Amino acid sequence: MLRLLFMVLLIMRVGGVQKLQDGKFIVQATKDCVSKTLKRLEEKIHGRVLSHLLYLMRVSDKPIQRQVALALALLCSPEDQLTIFVDGNGLELLLGLLGSTDTKQKLDGAVALHKLAVKSMVPSPVDTAPPSPTQIIYLGEQYVNNATLSDVTFIVEGRTFYAHRICLLASSDAFRAMFDGGYREKHARDIEIPNIQWEVFELMMRYIYTGSVNIPTTEIAQDVLRAADQYLLEGLKRLCEYVICQDVTVDNIESMYDLSEAFNANSLRQTCILFILEHFDKLSLKPETNQLVQRTIPEIRSYFCRVLTKSY
Repeated sequence: MLRLLFMVLLIMRVGGVQKLQDGKFIVQATKDCVSKTLKRLEEKIHGRVLSHLLYLMRVSDKPIQRQVALALALLCSPEDQLTIFVDGNGLELLLGLLGSTDTKQKLDGAVALHKLAVKSMVPSPVDTAPPSPTQIIYLGEQYVNNATLSDVTFIVEGRTFYAHRICLLASSDAFRAMFDGGYREKHARDIEIPNIQWEVFELMMRYIYTGSVNIPTTEIAQDVLRAADQYLLEGLKRLCEYVICQDVTVDNIESMYDLSEAFNANSLRQTCILFILEHFDKLSLKPETNQLVQRTIPEIRSYFCRVLTKSY
């Protein structure tokens, strides 16, 4: 047992796990050997071995602490993630690497954090369709912009949109405040909408009347997201986020993250975080990446604390 413990510790202290993980091997036999070695190491990370590694993460010199945290992110079982990375200081060690000025340390931290996210088995917002809305009253497709029984009209870009207060009242707190509160719109017949394009407003209203809508492009989805946030339509926000998440790229990641922060779009923010960690090797070539990473570190911390705690 002591010999096994010594071997595992030695491999981790010298960064052996990362070297095996990062190695570019050509011969298939070598690849198989490395895979088996990592699998065997993974099987040993429990009991006394894990306890001693946790001890090293608390009391060793910082370089050794980081090597152990990196190795555990790659090798530990999902059942031990909370103990290692939330209750222990593993997460802070990895975030310290991500926030380092050294490019290799940043990349190591990003790879380890992405591996940790994958192991947590939480579906990405990109792969998870938005849930069905909970609104009770839907008038149906036939009443969208229909003058029949309409008791309020909106003026959008100079055009008239016929609507029905009962449907709007059921859709969100924003419309309830507009029509059932002390605002001037309560008794108004015509209400001007100055800051939303006709196409965007029509899509928003179609969602309110039917509970679903087809958003044709990512660009339009961003505009609808803004409108949905303004009118407190959480279901429509989630739908827009789902559409936008499909189109996150290396080139637009910063603007997408800005969008998620501006409109408190949690699913989009989570997608951006996971994208940054997964594609850090490409993003690190862009000069503005360092500033973006520094901005996201607090949210990355919150994400892992939330995800790893929910797993138990």
